[in-house]
Amino acid sequence: MTDPLAARSLLFAPGDSERKITKAGASGADLVLLDLEDAVAEANKPAARTLVAQHLKTAERAQPQWVRINPLDTPHALPDLAAIVPGRPDGIMLPKASRAEAELLHHYLTALEAAHGLPQGGIRTIVVATETAQAIFGLGDYAGCPRLAALTWGAEDSATALGATHNRDEAGEYDFPYQVFRTLALTGAAAAGVTPIETIHGDFRDLQGLEKVATKARRAGFRGMLAIHPDQVPVINRAFSPSPAEIERAEKIVAVFAANPGMGTIGLEGEMLDMPHLKRAKAVLAMRR
Repeated sequence: MTDPLAARSLLFAPGDSERKITKAGASGADLVLLDLEDAVAEANKPAARTLVAQHLKTAERAQPQWVRINPLDTPHALPDLAAIVPGRPDGIMLPKASRAEAELLHHYLTALEAAHGLPQGGIRTIVVATETAQAIFGLGDYAGCPRLAALTWGAEDSATALGATHNRDEAGEYDFPYQVFRTLALTGAAAAGVTPIETIHGDFRDLQGLEKVATKARRAGFRGMLAIHPDQVPVINRAFSPSPAEIERAEKIVAVFAANPGMGTIGLEGEMLDMPHLKRAKAVLAMRR
């Protein structure tokens, strides 16, 4: 089974812009997503594919370099894979996908790794798992999916798939269907034992709003967030890193259980703690950087 992804910030960089790819690499993001899909106009896709392939082969990697390919039901997906696999990307993000398509991607990657003498299974995957209506019904079925390291969701393509005119209400919050999709993506990732990744905050100038969204996302269980601009990276990294106070509290919880082996319930500073508290404390400590 593939290990869950450990990345707080996952920054998209348009695959047809060498300048933006370079800037993304210097952003402090935990992971760079070289984008061949939505960030690239149809006419520019062949050039973007060539640029990304060359980047993977020649650039120094300050952080993992992943590639978002085009959906498997488009004529671009296989040329994307054929071009970029020789450069040994750290992973592939598969958009507009279902479990069946994630399995198909695994077989394509296995064949291409063998053809280029690469380690079998070395290229991991993230699935954007809510972007078609059909995919919604399979969000609980990703357990055991080969190569899968994370699940994420997308509000914009989801709205398009449903024929919606907008995906937010008058207060700026996601409408009910998209709140459900977000929750299902989070729950589906937990069921599969992979990392849940929050979707983008589209207004890259709204850093205060981003901080609120990212903080709520980590509290809910997400372990990282997609970014579309380098300015978003520091905000996301802070939000998905436990504070000193959180770390101190978690260390106390772990210590009190370690000092009292065999006890299922323990009092600490006026609060009764049990196994879920211990597990959450260990999860907080695992997020330390």
